[in-house]
Parts: sequence; structure tokens; C-alpha cells
Amino acid sequence: MRVELKRGAYSAAVDTKGGELVSVRDGQGVEYIWQGDPKSWPGQNPNLFPIVGNLKGGQVTINGKTCEMARHGFARRSEFTVTERGEDYVVMELRDTPETLACYPYHFVLRVRHQLVENGFCTRFEVQNPGGVDLLFCVGAHTGINCPLEAGKRFEDYRLVFDQTEDIKAMIPTAQGLLSAGRYGPALENTETLPLDHAVFDRVDTLIFEGLRSKGVTLRHRDGGREVRMEFGEFPMIAFWTAPNAGAPYICLEPWHGCAAYEEESGEFAGKAHVIRLAPGGEKQLSYTVTVG
Repeated sequence: MRVELKRGAYSAAVDTKGGELVSVRDGQGVEYIWQGDPKSWPGQNPNLFPIVGNLKGGQVTINGKTCEMARHGFARRSEFTVTERGEDYVVMELRDTPETLACYPYHFVLRVRHQLVENGFCTRFEVQNPGGVDLLFCVGAHTGINCPLEAGKRFEDYRLVFDQTEDIKAMIPTAQGLLSAGRYGPALENTETLPLDHAVFDRVDTLIFEGLRSKGVTLRHRDGGREVRMEFGEFPMIAFWTAPNAGAPYICLEPWHGCAAYEEESGEFAGKAHVIRLAPGGEKQLSYTVTVG
């Protein structure tokens, strides 16, 4: 089921399947969210929970139990319930079920609030622990943005511009979608600008940054025009991805609290990078904001 949102000249749509925001249009009818295409990537803007990325061998150990989960977790394939809505916002909720408990032995409440704001939208993740033991989880977003944003322009004419000058290497995944200590790709070398190039993504698949000084990044054409800015300050990692060897017209901006398994990690969920631990009765909120125009 789709829920339509409206604020001023902006409109949006949210799908209960995956609880994801699947459309944002401005007053000129320009669509900013990738609309999906099976030729490259049928996804649009999935919510990543309770893991981000791949598990080592597709498995992880939780409280002595071996659990299996597909890449990025099960929320993206789950049906959410609408618990609250207004003209410009909606709250989607997912709770544990016998199916989730079989692969993720925790009771949880995941709420995703999408709200149109001035010139864009804000997505907030809220995780609650209704159980009697500590709840461990990772969470993130995978927001597909159309690129180019205007007819007659090319993907390679755009760049990602960070708020501050950075000097940091991008982590890149292995062929199995895992991370490895010392495995790096392109770097930001005393610059705030990362040019987009399909050839780079064909080679490295994903660019993952951890420990940036910047709390925001802007997708910008070299000659100006429409742009998209994401503020991700509450997330310790951000990744950029587009389907390799597809020449597809989108770029995913992905704020992460968690990441794919490291080849060197033990396989214990508690030892995963940036895993969040919630005591019984606890709550954690994380949000990111996207502005367009």
C-alpha cells in the first residue's frame, strides 16, 4: 500500500512494503528518488535493519545461536504497519514475528518516520527494546537519487561535495561483499570533492567512508543547477553506490550505523562494527535529512 504525502509544492509517496519512501517530487514535477529498474537495480530507498551489508558466510552468532540473514537484513522485504499519519508525514512500524525470531532472536519495535520538510524530507529511525535482554542491531539507509537530475546532463558531470575538506581513504568491499582491514580504494586527498565516474564503481562496487569530519554531502553538477544534499551527522559511516557495469542513472547515498562483516571479525554479532546495544526498555533514534532544489 502506498501512502501519499503533501507539503506546499512538494509531494511524496511511502510504501508499506519495506516502509520506504519511494518518491519525492517538487513543484515542477521533478522526481528525485530513483524509481527502480530490474536491468540495474529494482530497489529505490530500502531501510537496512537489523544488519547493514553482508554477513560472513551469510551467518552471525547471537547469544550462542547461529543465525542467517540476507544482505542488509529483513526489514527491506517486510510489510510495515501504518501507526500514525498526517498530511506531510507517516510513521511505519515493524515488530518481531515468529519468522524474524527464527533468524534474529530479539523482540524489537522498529518505527520509520518519513516527513516532508521545506525543500525535501527527513527520515527518522526509532528502535525500541520491549524484551528482557539487551537488543543488538545495526541500522541504515540506502537512498537512491536520480543522477543526472536534468535532461541533457551526464552522471560523470556530477560530483559529491562534502561540508569540509577531507583527507581519508574509502573502504571497498571484497567480491564477497565483505570488508577487510587495509583494503582501500579511491581517497579524498585534502579535498571536499569526489567526482562521480561509472568506471570507478565498475571497479570497486561501493565507496565507504568512516570517520569523516563532514556531517553532510551534496550531489552537485559541475555547472550548477538542481542538487541534492544529505545531512547524515548522526551516522558514523556513509557509503556511495550505483550498480556496477550498468551505466545506471542514479547514485545511492547511504548513511550507516553498522556495515558489512570484516573478514577478520569473529562472527559474533556483539563484535560487529558500530553495533548498537539497547538495554531492556531502551530506545534509540537516528535521522537523516535530504534537501533538494
